[in-house]
Amino acid sequence: MKRPALDGMLLASADPRRLATWYETVLDATETADVNGYRVLTYGSFHLLIDHRTDISDKNPEPGRMILNFDVDDARAVAKRVESTGAAWLAELEDRDGSLFATAIDPDGNYVQIIQLSDEHRAAM
Repeated sequence: MKRPALDGMLLASADPRRLATWYETVLDATETADVNGYRVLTYGSFHLLIDHRTDISDKNPEPGRMILNFDVDDARAVAKRVESTGAAWLAELEDRDGSLFATAIDPDGNYVQIIQLSDEHRAAM
């Protein structure tokens, strides 16, 4: 019997076009598509589905409940793209013993962490 696998998540927005554009600008998706009213951004084997909802506020009132973590090859380049959008930082890019971490705030107020692990940290995992 096949075990469950986490394949993706639905990220609802009052302005899904704006939100999808931000993710497409900041984080280089493997694939993008419009499927049955959803904007689907593929990152590796993970699918981020962005959907329009009218039962939510414009800004996430509790962004700490869920943080999207993106493993990136060049955190400095991603940080520059974040800054080019005018997005705010929860935590600016910092070096933690050779690995780079930062947490941006997307247009809907969600926390988006970018992580560039050093070869040493990756090997220790």
